[in-house]
Amino acid sequence: MATHRYELASDNTAPISPDAWQALAEANAESDASYGEDKWTRRVCELVREIFEIDCEVFIVFNGTAANGLALAQLCRPFHSVICHEHSHIETDECGGPEFLCGGSKLLAVRGANGKLDLAEVEATLLKQRELHSPKPRVLSVTQASELGTVYTRDELAAISEFARSRSLFFHMDGARFANAIAALGCAPKEITWQLGVDVLCFGGTKNGTGGGELIVFFKKELAEEFDYRAKQAGQLASKMRFLAAPWAGLLSDGVWLRNAQHANAAARYLEAKIREVGGCRLAFPSEANAIFLHMPEQLVRQLHERGWHFYKFIEPDIYRLMCSWAVTERTLDEFAADLTALR
Repeated sequence: MATHRYELASDNTAPISPDAWQALAEANAESDASYGEDKWTRRVCELVREIFEIDCEVFIVFNGTAANGLALAQLCRPFHSVICHEHSHIETDECGGPEFLCGGSKLLAVRGANGKLDLAEVEATLLKQRELHSPKPRVLSVTQASELGTVYTRDELAAISEFARSRSLFFHMDGARFANAIAALGCAPKEITWQLGVDVLCFGGTKNGTGGGELIVFFKKELAEEFDYRAKQAGQLASKMRFLAAPWAGLLSDGVWLRNAQHANAAARYLEAKIREVGGCRLAFPSEANAIFLHMPEQLVRQLHERGWHFYKFIEPDIYRLMCSWAVTERTLDEFAADLTALR
């Protein structure tokens, strides 16, 4: 039986980044204060403020579902609703977590090409929620980079922000792959967040090189009032917070987080070129970050699986995802391309 290979299945399958691992080891070398009062947590908050160039409130939670759900809960009351893309992570992959943590707030999923919100579709949805028999729209949520591997441009986000502001909606950004979006756009983090009116960002580290722990960044500090109580009630206050914070300090120091994302994105471009050379698989969506979505014949998929490659079908009937992480090597990509060539 072929050895299972998970390198292209998800950026969650990658190991911890060496800089994050080293920082974790340093944090483990001595005792420190608990419940976020430690020097590592303070350092992460300082680094986030430096990177975004603004005095913001920063919280660390265990995972992305908690980050998104609690951030949205902070912005919503139970009778509110959140408008998001039909392929957004909060809609398809969080087991109703946002609705649960919001106490009943409803997600309203809308369509849009290539994983991005279509504002005409959003407007049509808003027009259906005009009186108290429907949940009151309160938040507009985007995923950056999107779940389909595309990246919102600054102009696209500016239009969404203006749309939200003109309709008294908060602007939430699910940034599980925010680092990849920044690497793709080549801009400063502030340029596609608070300068455009993003109220809260869920900044992902697990896919960028940590072993766990995501950041919730409130750019408007008043929106974070008593959020620490919300996180505690939801079981998201780590007693040894330094062990979630330290790897983040390793990533955010000296630009490691950005280099990791640049590597992952470049690997996806390399793999995409190899796949085009081989032929036989059609790109389903533009590949702008670190994911490649392909229309693949079932027989080819089965044969690749038999050779040990593990990757997921993402959308029926035939769209599969290949994901490049910070750790994937050119050798791995060449080996996958060689197997693809042999099976053509």
